[in-house]
Amino acid sequence: MRLWRLILCILAFTVCDLTVTTVLYVYSCKEPSVVQDFLHFTVFHSLLDVWGTSLLRVCISLGAVIGTARNRTQGPRRLQASGTPMALVCYLIATYGVIKLLLYSEAEKPVRDPWFWSLLTWTWLSSAVTLWAWRRLGRVTPGRERSGLYSPLTGDQEGARERRQKQEAGSRVSGATVGRLLSYSKQDAGYLTAAFIFLLLCTVGETFSPYYTGLVIDGIVVQRSLKQFSNAVVILSVLAVGSSFSAGVRGGLFTFTFARLNIRIRNRLFRSLLAQEIGFFDENHTGDILSRLTSDTSIVSDVVSENVNVFLRSAVKALGVMAFMFSLSWQLCLLTFLGFPLIMLVSNIYGTYYKRLAKEVQTALAKANNIAEETISAMKTVRSFANEEAEVALYREKLQRVYALYKKEAIAYTCYSWSTGVPQVVLQISILYYGGHLVISGQMTSGNLISFVIYEFLLGDCIESIGSVYGGLMQGVGAAEKVFEFIDRQPKIVNDGALAPDNLEGKVEFRNITFTYPTRPAAQVLQDVSFTLCPGKVTALVGPSGSGKSSCVNILENFYLVQDGEVLLDGKPITLYEHKYLHTKVSMVSQEPVLFARSIQDNVAYGLNSVPLEPVVNACVRASAHAFIMELQDGYNTETGEKGAQLSGGQKQRVAIARALIRNPRVLILDEATSALDAGSEHAIQQAMNSDPQNLTVLIIAHRLSTVQNAHNIIVLDKGRVVQQGTHKTLMEEGGLYSQLVQLQLAGIEPALEQKAHTRPPNAADSTVSGTESCRSGSAVELRL
Repeated sequence: MRLWRLILCILAFTVCDLTVTTVLYVYSCKEPSVVQDFLHFTVFHSLLDVWGTSLLRVCISLGAVIGTARNRTQGPRRLQASGTPMALVCYLIATYGVIKLLLYSEAEKPVRDPWFWSLLTWTWLSSAVTLWAWRRLGRVTPGRERSGLYSPLTGDQEGARERRQKQEAGSRVSGATVGRLLSYSKQDAGYLTAAFIFLLLCTVGETFSPYYTGLVIDGIVVQRSLKQFSNAVVILSVLAVGSSFSAGVRGGLFTFTFARLNIRIRNRLFRSLLAQEIGFFDENHTGDILSRLTSDTSIVSDVVSENVNVFLRSAVKALGVMAFMFSLSWQLCLLTFLGFPLIMLVSNIYGTYYKRLAKEVQTALAKANNIAEETISAMKTVRSFANEEAEVALYREKLQRVYALYKKEAIAYTCYSWSTGVPQVVLQISILYYGGHLVISGQMTSGNLISFVIYEFLLGDCIESIGSVYGGLMQGVGAAEKVFEFIDRQPKIVNDGALAPDNLEGKVEFRNITFTYPTRPAAQVLQDVSFTLCPGKVTALVGPSGSGKSSCVNILENFYLVQDGEVLLDGKPITLYEHKYLHTKVSMVSQEPVLFARSIQDNVAYGLNSVPLEPVVNACVRASAHAFIMELQDGYNTETGEKGAQLSGGQKQRVAIARALIRNPRVLILDEATSALDAGSEHAIQQAMNSDPQNLTVLIIAHRLSTVQNAHNIIVLDKGRVVQQGTHKTLMEEGGLYSQLVQLQLAGIEPALEQKAHTRPPNAADSTVSGTESCRSGSAVELRL
């Protein structure tokens, strides 16, 4: 019944509008009767045409009501689609009221006529209410009516409701984003206050300049007074110098303030990015993230700072200009203001469209940046496959999408300039014509007319600047929304553990782990996996590619949350441990270690505070890296280049091993950590690590038989399950998948994912052993990789 109540309210207002307009017209009629006024109608004396606008409003309201009542599905959609044209019609009705005021004032003196002012005021008010009623009916979405008056939602109607909800949500988000940007500038309130003071000084000077220009002309043409002419020129010169100085200081302060805003937002964004879980970086491309951190933050600071500066200057200047214009001639002032609502309407339409385009441009640029970043970071691979032209074509394709969006922006701006420029030209011609009439009739001086024309040009520039600034601000807001989306994102894994015991044994237990990656929720990677890593022992994980070995490492490093089960370190879940403590006691060396573009010493001591050179050297000696480091020109101060590009694969692995050993970890994870080393270097590292008296818990992931055959315990994974467990000798005697993998390797055939020959599923005995195996006491680890 909500729709019918709204319809009844609109019909009641329509009757009220026609009645009130008729009464006010009858009492304001100058003729002896309404009939005589109709027969002898003149636009300068009669208000019959103003009464006629009420008939147009009645037709608009009745059309909206009838269209909605007859077709409750398509009617509201059509009303909503025609909202902008109807706003233009209501604007023209109100504009005609202003024009009528100017025409009526030429022959009549309506200052003391309350009926005339009441009729005009009611015309303006009822036009606004008519537009509101039209838009309100356009937002009606019929629901399921219990009494049968409403029909179920159709697909089109549901889509319209969703689009409307998105628009409303977008408006709320935009408003919140602007408020958020302002809140980030609270720390610069002093600078902004000073900038605003100089803004006022600059605006005052620019506002008074046309007025004194008019005095100069009056002193020359009308009064022919050298004194008045000279005084006006001196004041005009002082105003010009003062406004120029203030404008420079104002611009510098705004630029400085928003540069600080840019740094502040980038810091917040970078901190938020580093707090996200690893799954976030799996879902989002590096190029997209870097685009938010570089391009979007620059747009937020540069575009917003420039446009806020221009917007405030134009807005304050427009207010001062309008005050002077009204003091010079209220008639010309009203004529000038007729174009404002139209320009505002066009600016609103353009700003909304431009904001959406700005979001699409940023997204397209992020995709293009992702292609460029991915290609450049893998340049050796691109060159080795001679795929430069294909990458260039792919990048060109992404840029073509950006180019297409830029063309849309250019076309939109062209249409915007036309739709705002034409009304301004019409207004300027009308002002010149009507102003000349006022000068000839003695209602204003020629100097005042020239001052008013200059003010009108200044006001037009201000309005044009505000309109163009609106589009720029929407572009900045669109970029800021994406930036704040990342800043406000709450990580799904919160490293808020506080457990940091002084002594850690290093016993690791996987208990019934079931796991899927966030980006592939349908593919179960681990299924009910259980095993134990014991201090002082080496455990090896083996299995075909894709069996879940690296996933076990990722879970142990607390990179991802498991769907079921838990990982215990010394009997306590790893999520309870303090983040920095956990990754000091649990160190990992991967097959492709990542080094930062810093010195070797900084890379080895990465993540540690104020580490002297001696511990770094000791760790490098144990990792068999000291010898090659000392052969380098700068020794430990040698820059490794981006991702360690200045070092060989084996050198990078040795530096990564030293980076793990310098922490004196209790759990050491080696994921193909010596795959790039020669036999001599591998043996040297083994000897160095075997000399370590600590009872390390070592987990090895390797494919080479020489690396895993001497492990205390070998766990065989296949299809995300533990299928075998035991020593090399036991597993070879038992047969099964491990024996097949070894035989394939001895025969020189590396098992591929498609060549899995395993046929033995996990049995009860395997599950019992893997889940309940106790850690027997043993000597220090003899790590023979």
